[in-house]
Amino acid sequence: MSRPRIALVHALAHSVGPINVEMERAWPDAVRMNLLDDSLSADLAREGRGLDEAMHRRFEALAAYAESTGAQAILFTCSAFGPCIEAVAARRPHMPVLKPNEAMVADVAAVDGPVGLIASFAPTLVSMPAEFPGTVALRTALVEEAMQALDRGDVATHDARVVRAARDLASGGCRAIALAQFSMARAAPAVAEATGLPVFTTPGSAVASLRRQLGA
Repeated sequence: MSRPRIALVHALAHSVGPINVEMERAWPDAVRMNLLDDSLSADLAREGRGLDEAMHRRFEALAAYAESTGAQAILFTCSAFGPCIEAVAARRPHMPVLKPNEAMVADVAAVDGPVGLIASFAPTLVSMPAEFPGTVALRTALVEEAMQALDRGDVATHDARVVRAARDLASGGCRAIALAQFSMARAAPAVAEATGLPVFTTPGSAVASLRRQLGA
């Protein structure tokens, strides 16, 4: 069987490493292509226009380019753009197009009890909670200082801030932790060790889902 070509589309530079690490670990036979436009997240945060028609056009253009290169599936890795990605997927019923958190949401839905959702990018907590089924008791935490630490290259502070938020959620009764950003996946082992809880990451769930959908 030929090696599947997977397009990975990023709106944050910090997302590139985690998903490629997970792809190499869990699906080394796949051919990866990476598209990064870090102005997507910067414009969303700065301009305050939300996911307007112009933003939808930008996502469609990225998806069309990815498909033109022969990609058999597209995974978007920034969780603040759900409606734009849904529109891209609706135009492509012939191929898997995944929101970054879509597979993790499905995994979290099986948890019995409250789930702590940690994000380091504020717009994510505007759009993402609505994607979870109403049966999920979701408790959220925003750690913007973790993203700021990553921007400085201070990964230790990033992980420490995420762990602190996870501990607070665990002490409040959460039965599992979900890390919303691809860039946060690096902190998953530390979170698991600190809380003793199951930890879900968007890269781990997404790669497993794509493999199933493509029959790999």
